[in-house]
Amino acid sequence: MEFLYQAKNQRGELIEGKIEAPSQDVAVNFLHQKELTVLSLDILERGLFAVDISALLERINKRDTVVFTRQLSTLIDADVPLVEGLRTIARQTEKAPFQKIINTIANSVEGGATLSDALSEFNNIFSDFYLSLVRAGEISGKLHDSLNYLADYLERSSALTSKIRGALAYPIFILLALGIVTTIMMTMVLPQLLEILLESGVKDLPLTTRIIIAVTTFFNKYILVILVALAVIGVMLYNYLRTVEGKEWLDDLKLSVPKLGSIIRNLYLARFAETFSTLLKSGVSILESLEVTSEVIGNVIYKDYILEARDNVKRGGTMSEVFQKYKEFPAMVTSMLSIGEKTGKTDFMLDNIFKFYKAEAENSIQNISQLLEPVLIMILGIAVGLLVAGILLPIYSLVGAG
Repeated sequence: MEFLYQAKNQRGELIEGKIEAPSQDVAVNFLHQKELTVLSLDILERGLFAVDISALLERINKRDTVVFTRQLSTLIDADVPLVEGLRTIARQTEKAPFQKIINTIANSVEGGATLSDALSEFNNIFSDFYLSLVRAGEISGKLHDSLNYLADYLERSSALTSKIRGALAYPIFILLALGIVTTIMMTMVLPQLLEILLESGVKDLPLTTRIIIAVTTFFNKYILVILVALAVIGVMLYNYLRTVEGKEWLDDLKLSVPKLGSIIRNLYLARFAETFSTLLKSGVSILESLEVTSEVIGNVIYKDYILEARDNVKRGGTMSEVFQKYKEFPAMVTSMLSIGEKTGKTDFMLDNIFKFYKAEAENSIQNISQLLEPVLIMILGIAVGLLVAGILLPIYSLVGAG
């Protein structure tokens, strides 16, 4: 937020200006640090069309957060004061919006806020998981270690996400291209070819040709109705998926799809193990670690199970007692967690769970990608075959008869 202020310096001179801070209290503290007596402080109102164009063009991504975290960890390890380190990183940051955010964080810290409190003002960039690790590092005096854990975690998460996107990019592209080509054929090419067949007076048309004629005629006659219906269904589905019931239905569907469900389950288990382990190694309590992990996991079903495990631990029980009741947690996971809880090496066991299921997920993703390629080629072959059998062969017959 930006504030307009009026203040007096030590010589009694009136000073007016702007200051950027996450809250009014932080702005006042910062001005006091400059030995100014604050007379007034008002939020700078932005106009309806006052849009930060640079923020739209230079969006902050995970890579920016990883670089920021790694640089801050290195500077803290080199005994550079926190505020000075933040300002150094801001000067080296290429994206203007992120540079502005880092400077705001530096101002907040300089005004007396902790780093975790300053970061929490930008929770669209720094997640609860991120803030929990930073807060644990501040409490334990091991902020450098916590930031290192964070940077490693974010890099691994980003790498896994890139592999998933890379594996699915080709199949998605083929399906989109097929959809576009089919739409063009149905609206522009097929009507003209079918008109030739109908004008020829041929009555004994093949079944495939009659089906294509019926589908094309219906599509072109009711195209507006079809588009409106799809739009309405899309909006209704979007609104439903934002409800609790909708999220549960979608998350359950993800885990139930043959082949794909097992891959998604492996990804969730890897994310659970890595997140939980990272939090524990950073000094976060087990109850808070479970709370944060439930928010990070990204699946309502797993979230409910993790929160149930947290409540069981709070009552004096164990996590493995809860997890072994549900098929979403394989026996290997619950057995390793049980051993970790008994021996006091839960974080070590979680690391092994993460490595195993990460490798399983990556191998499965690669196999699925290789399996989809021949399936897509087969779909394209069938589409071309139907087109030839339904349209081109009758036309060739007419040309030959003529």
